[in-house]
Amino acid sequence: MLSRKDIIEINKDFSNGRIVNESNLDFAVKTSARSKNWLRSAAVFTRAILIDHVFEDGNKRTAAAVIMLLMEMNKIVFDPDIVSKVIVKLLKKNITSVREIERCIKDAVR
Repeated sequence: MLSRKDIIEINKDFSNGRIVNESNLDFAVKTSARSKNWLRSAAVFTRAILIDHVFEDGNKRTAAAVIMLLMEMNKIVFDPDIVSKVIVKLLKKNITSVREIERCIKDAVR
């Protein structure tokens, strides 16, 4: 699965990698490491990054990149355009439940 360092490096592709909410990132990494389900991991990371604003900047792009990376790692065929729409939907509808986030991410699977 993804480590704290991996997530920071992904954010550096879009911003400076500066963390403003360390505890939520650490919680997401630990929770993801215990899960064998890629979808649960994607939802946990998405919630931490997108909803809890782990980084100073680039949270939306980082969350989308993490979702797509987890899908690629698990050989899941997905539509990148729908992943972007999922991010927007989560924010517009203020979806914070990990289970709801999972359902939304599933929409991007082909």
